[in-house]
Amino acid sequence: MELKIALLKGDGIGPEIVDSAVAVLEKTAEKFGHKFTFNPYLIGGCAIDETGLPLPQETVDGCLASDSVILGAVGGPKWDDQPGDNRPEKALLGIRSAMGLFTNLRPAKLYPALRGASPLKDEIVGDGFDIMIVRELTGGIYFGDRGYREGKYGQEAFDTEAYSVTEIERIGKVAFEAAMKRSKRLCSVDKANVLESSRLWRKTMHELSEQYPEVEYRDMFVDNAAMQLVRDPRQFDVIVTSNMFGDILSDEASQITGSIGMLASASLGASKRGLYEPIHGSAPDIAGKNLANPIATILSGAMMLRYSFGLIKEAETIENAVDKVLEAGLRTADLMGTDKGEPLSCTEMTEAILKVI
Repeated sequence: MELKIALLKGDGIGPEIVDSAVAVLEKTAEKFGHKFTFNPYLIGGCAIDETGLPLPQETVDGCLASDSVILGAVGGPKWDDQPGDNRPEKALLGIRSAMGLFTNLRPAKLYPALRGASPLKDEIVGDGFDIMIVRELTGGIYFGDRGYREGKYGQEAFDTEAYSVTEIERIGKVAFEAAMKRSKRLCSVDKANVLESSRLWRKTMHELSEQYPEVEYRDMFVDNAAMQLVRDPRQFDVIVTSNMFGDILSDEASQITGSIGMLASASLGASKRGLYEPIHGSAPDIAGKNLANPIATILSGAMMLRYSFGLIKEAETIENAVDKVLEAGLRTADLMGTDKGEPLSCTEMTEAILKVI
């Protein structure tokens, strides 16, 4: 199989971790007889430096002409003085919208080998947990009307939360289909006791659930979901929720796994083309020091092989290599916890995974 993949390395540790993912993908392609062509494009702060814009049209065109996209991370204090509509993070919303990516899949998995790194007690996490958070990605408050106006107490800022039945139905179908491929349990998270948009969300999800009688479906308020994630994460299998709630809950879920540096994500739309990225930020404090954990980006590459290209054995090869490296006790600095010994650098961890492959 010959595939063309766009690389959006971005800022901070982005170039380091994307290079690691590319090395692993190239090794996997070699093992299975595929050919991957990688084409880099600018995004985020580095794009502002070069073009004045966080998302140049050339980047959009390049991504749309590719079979899939891998993204590193964007942003950093260097660009804090940029206006709101030209900040590096604005590029993330722009590329998701341009590619029509309305679904974000964020697995939160606690590996047995990393159980000691979780801040939760052993009796809570048991042998580990494996949660899939399905986040709506192109609607809600992040894409609603916003601005400034004169209010009751003078000037005020506003952001608008809005969802249509169509938007809710399409993300709901993704979540139910995901649940069907797992343990057939789905929890929909909203704030229907307060928000009108959540009441429509809940009504639509209930109607959709009738099409999936095999799935054990339930609703949960977002504040309760936040508490339940730290009280008993093993009760969850698939969680579906809105853009803002999904942003917050998936970050919480990542923290209870022990390190945000372990978690990949996939952003998908109606086509097979997707955007794959780690859920962590650009970590400018360690950029260029070869200290970053590349595993989340490497696993994002595995998700790309699985979800965009249907290369299941290839994806499992990468995932199994990560498992074996962790079981062998190899750790980057963020995974050390109370473990003794010297942590691996970004390149050393990458080389260890390559060796297993």
